[in-house]
Amino acid sequence: MVNTAVTLCGIELTNPVIPASGTFGYGREFAEIYDIDCLGAFAIKGTTREPRFGNPAPRIADAPAGMLNSVGLQNPGVDAVVARELPELAKVYHKKVLANVCGFSVDEYVEVAARLDKEDIVGWLELNVSCPNVHGGGMGFGTTCSGAAEVTREVKRAVKKPVIVKLTPNVTDIAAIARACEDAGADGLSLINTVLAMRIDPAARKPVLANITGGLSGGAVFPLALRCVYQAYEAVGIPIIGMGGVRSARDVIEMTLAGATAVGVGAANLINPFAAKEIIEALPAEMEKYGIENLVDIIGGAHNG
Repeated sequence: MVNTAVTLCGIELTNPVIPASGTFGYGREFAEIYDIDCLGAFAIKGTTREPRFGNPAPRIADAPAGMLNSVGLQNPGVDAVVARELPELAKVYHKKVLANVCGFSVDEYVEVAARLDKEDIVGWLELNVSCPNVHGGGMGFGTTCSGAAEVTREVKRAVKKPVIVKLTPNVTDIAAIARACEDAGADGLSLINTVLAMRIDPAARKPVLANITGGLSGGAVFPLALRCVYQAYEAVGIPIIGMGGVRSARDVIEMTLAGATAVGVGAANLINPFAAKEIIEALPAEMEKYGIENLVDIIGGAHNG
């Protein structure tokens, strides 16, 4: 019998599969079609201090082997998340979640993180310093070592729960930014967020998305995400949640070999609402296929070959 359990920043997960923020809402819709307690954990929608309607439409576009989104961190704001969303979530999910924290200033990151840190269902705080779809925040903090480190350092001072920093691939040296976050006190890393991209409508002769650019996700980005996880693992000694184009149990094993302790499933949830469940169910057989008894034994295994 294989063992899929892993430990992420001191919290044990029955399996490594974590639906990524923005692709699983607050879990309630998925709980209507299957028992979401089968998940290792999941990340709730990105939360800001104030409610956000998001970017104007159109904000979704098709792409080869993937999709573009420019949703723009639509969410009800931290007050509503604490008062309504998390209590409702606790009725259908009985494990810890990652609270994805977004901001347009360091002070906003600190305030939102401190509020969510007090919630029992929150196990980790995931700092989104990598969203490419907003102006004046998000990715602006994650493209420099100093910016990512400052947010990490200030949030760590204000909270007690593990802080996981979500990194963007839209940088020259992701390993350097990973090290900066670790040096600033990060307990873990999530990578990658979406890749900045665009589509153009030949008939209208203008960009398809109202925001012009959006984030590319889906199978097309998996090799890029795998490379980033591999490089980050070489650079740091803290756990990594690997994500980006994960669609199968084999992808989970590849991510684990690259250095991921847990594995995020994003766009696949939007295509098939059972994607995370099916990956979890397929993982034991895939492990047996490759002679893997304990998943933890192969974390970073591709670096030893």
